[in-house]
Amino acid sequence: MADSILIVGTGALATLFAARLSASGVDVCMLGGWQAGLDALEKDGARLVLADGREIVGRVRAVSDPSTLSGVRLALVLVKAWRTDRAAAQLAKCLSADGLAVSLQNGLGNRETLSRFLGMPRVGVGVTTLGATLLGPGRVSLRGEGLVSIETHPGLGVLESCLNGAGFRVEIVHDATSLIWSKLVVSSAINPLTALLSVPNGVLLERPDARALLGELARETTAVAYVLGIPLPFDDAVTVVEIVARQTAANHSSMLQDRQRGVQTEVDAICGAVVRAGEQAGVPTPVNRVMWQLLKAMRDSW
Repeated sequence: MADSILIVGTGALATLFAARLSASGVDVCMLGGWQAGLDALEKDGARLVLADGREIVGRVRAVSDPSTLSGVRLALVLVKAWRTDRAAAQLAKCLSADGLAVSLQNGLGNRETLSRFLGMPRVGVGVTTLGATLLGPGRVSLRGEGLVSIETHPGLGVLESCLNGAGFRVEIVHDATSLIWSKLVVSSAINPLTALLSVPNGVLLERPDARALLGELARETTAVAYVLGIPLPFDDAVTVVEIVARQTAANHSSMLQDRQRGVQTEVDAICGAVVRAGEQAGVPTPVNRVMWQLLKAMRDSW
């Protein structure tokens, strides 16, 4: 019998993971609230367009009601951070007592939210550097291979095996906190600027004022991590952020994609989280605060 995984979410990364896992033989069910996405997934499967134009199609079951599921042993949480409350409440209805929900989401606070509903033993966390762009309901384009890093947990064996079997590059780490903050440094610098300026990542390096802001955002987030005692795997955050922007020059960040679609962004869990952590640590974060406030102010007009 095939291994079974519930994917919570129907967006870009959720569709990417569903297509690869299902195509490799894993029994995949997707839980979400976007009806157009659910309809397309149920009818045509999860479709992943590769860089060379080939398309991987994985057959999935797609549902909106968690009460139709029961005894879920393994779940991947791939919803936007502002939907984590809802996802956690849904999982509380269908995750088995010995089940595991693993978050690969952006931003801070997802582990804590899931743990409030599920209890810490049933929650795992990690990060991924995979890039994906949603082309339409149930169809996604791969915009960059990357790593899936997950914090060690006794229940990870099946998930690790499934991800490896589906062609993902997987690493199991002792503590994901450093990696979550490393991604936060990059996300807090690149995402809000690209969303506000409506440009792909690489353009930030071509405009001197944007590049200066990119550096300020990276330095602020790094300073907060330093005071909180969170080790980061690099010495020069600005260089790292500029390298990422250069390597993903043509990419539209997830925050820009959200703005283009006219939906809520994850700025609260990214720049907003940096501001809140900075207040806790006594570190000023004025540039992150302005990015946060500007995107919140613009949200009302979308």
